[in-house]
Amino acid sequence: MLMQIHPMHPMPDAVIDEDAVLVRRAASADVAAFEQLYRRHHRRVYAVIVRLVGQAGARAEDLTQEAFVRAWQALPAFRFESTVATWLHRLAVTTALMELRARRSRPWQDDDTELEQVAATDMVGRAMLGRDLEQAVASLPPRARAVLVLHDVEGWTHEEIATELGMAVGSSKAQLHRARGLLRERLGAMA
Repeated sequence: MLMQIHPMHPMPDAVIDEDAVLVRRAASADVAAFEQLYRRHHRRVYAVIVRLVGQAGARAEDLTQEAFVRAWQALPAFRFESTVATWLHRLAVTTALMELRARRSRPWQDDDTELEQVAATDMVGRAMLGRDLEQAVASLPPRARAVLVLHDVEGWTHEEIATELGMAVGSSKAQLHRARGLLRERLGAMA
């Protein structure tokens, strides 16, 4: 049975122990063990990617697969300094942020274009944040959305966000303020 664990609640010891066993087996090229890890953590990885990138569907699934390919490649170096779930979550965030950086470097796509390309939200996100809120978050410009999700949903500090996104702490705070204001506007329009 797949357990849904909220990011702010600790994982039960049994889940952590089973994940550790699977990681050790997968690091020894046990594909079946890695498939079990994938099945256990796929939905959570997918959900964080959708929240950060703002698009559900094929692209989010591609990025989820990319995060798991990176996990497979990095398994032999995993040092168990965090839980497997935390490590996979971090890989998912890194993969999503790399996608956002790549989008930003493409001159034919800017924030306004991004607003017009909002996709439907995923079922996991709907359950956690509600359909209207999830759609409003998905419609935010990419950097504002990334800061909002990392700060308000994932619990990162402005210092961590600034480091990861390559911006000043003040810019992170400004983007969060911008994102919250845009969210209030969009949610007010939906009411």
